[in-house]
Amino acid sequence: MDASTVFRSTKQVASLGLVVLEGARELGEKIDVYLTEWAGQTGHEGSFIIDSQCPRFSSGDGKGILRDTVRGKDLYFLMDVGNYNCKYNMFGAQNSMSPDDHFSDLKRLIQAANGKAHRVVVISPMLYGSRQHRRNFRESLDCAVALQELQAMGVSNVITFDAHDPRVQNATPLMGFDNVMPTYQVLKALIHEVPDIQLDWDHFMVISPDEGAMGRNMYYSSAMGVNLGMFYKRRDYSKVVNGRNPIVAHEYLGDSVEGKDVFIADDIISSGESMLDIAYELKKQKARRIFSYSTYAIFTNGLDEFDKAYRDGIISGVFGSNLTYISDALRQREWFHEVDCSKYIAYFIAALNHDISVSAIIDPHEKIHQLLKEHGFAKD
Repeated sequence: MDASTVFRSTKQVASLGLVVLEGARELGEKIDVYLTEWAGQTGHEGSFIIDSQCPRFSSGDGKGILRDTVRGKDLYFLMDVGNYNCKYNMFGAQNSMSPDDHFSDLKRLIQAANGKAHRVVVISPMLYGSRQHRRNFRESLDCAVALQELQAMGVSNVITFDAHDPRVQNATPLMGFDNVMPTYQVLKALIHEVPDIQLDWDHFMVISPDEGAMGRNMYYSSAMGVNLGMFYKRRDYSKVVNGRNPIVAHEYLGDSVEGKDVFIADDIISSGESMLDIAYELKKQKARRIFSYSTYAIFTNGLDEFDKAYRDGIISGVFGSNLTYISDALRQREWFHEVDCSKYIAYFIAALNHDISVSAIIDPHEKIHQLLKEHGFAKD
């Protein structure tokens, strides 16, 4: 059932409202375009976005304001904790918003709803605190505590994408938690941006960058019916550098990659060091072209090393979703390809707002099969 049919043939849980936080404005406006288009076929007019603000005092304190009524609405709060381009003034100095600031603004706006909404759902594609997901020593459990805070504030469901470790949902077992993978959108972008790609056993391989990413890469390889290899990270556990044990070497396990295009999927490109180390190693083993994908391409150490790798023919392309902030500099890179997930999120919102099962949205295996079939990569 397509989204416009959902709006026509099924009843809403309640009137839909979309609260878009400052960091997610661009993504939220794209989602709203799809929702208004689908709902427009039923006679609905106007945007679903509720006017909201989180102004700051000069001391750095803030508050949340909802300028439209939310009484009885099915509210969806959309935030991007990774948008470092949002700024605010504090004691005359301009600060970039951190993930903590974005999460605080979310809580302020939920408070501003004052318990009057019919239901509150939080869409946080990059899950707040998710990189600190487990305790190895005397450490905080940021993500687990954040989920408990949201549950205490009346949030009924959290939707996130490609969570670093979805087991954090165990902290709130009675609250809904949907971890969504944009696999279909990635493959669609790959086929569109690389027209000569051959997604078959003889010409293509999927490589997991480490053991933690095996699940997502196994899904790609099984959906396409291609071979799978992996790297494992050999670390020096006697040292801690920048909060982690440094990697000594990447060791490859798998069949030969010689002459094949290679696809590497991970949840995040942070500094990008690991991804580049793997790409250089695969080139030594005579891989043809190397394409990498990360749901969150944040490039904390800048883009120069990837520019060099592209010029030297080490990488042929990097795919990243628009689920978190993408800088203008990154968008302008010839080697970068954006994966648009706005329609996917709009589908999710439409389904939840009409109490329809989202299992087909979470596992789009049939859509992937149809996509591959259309391009001659899958058989009946």
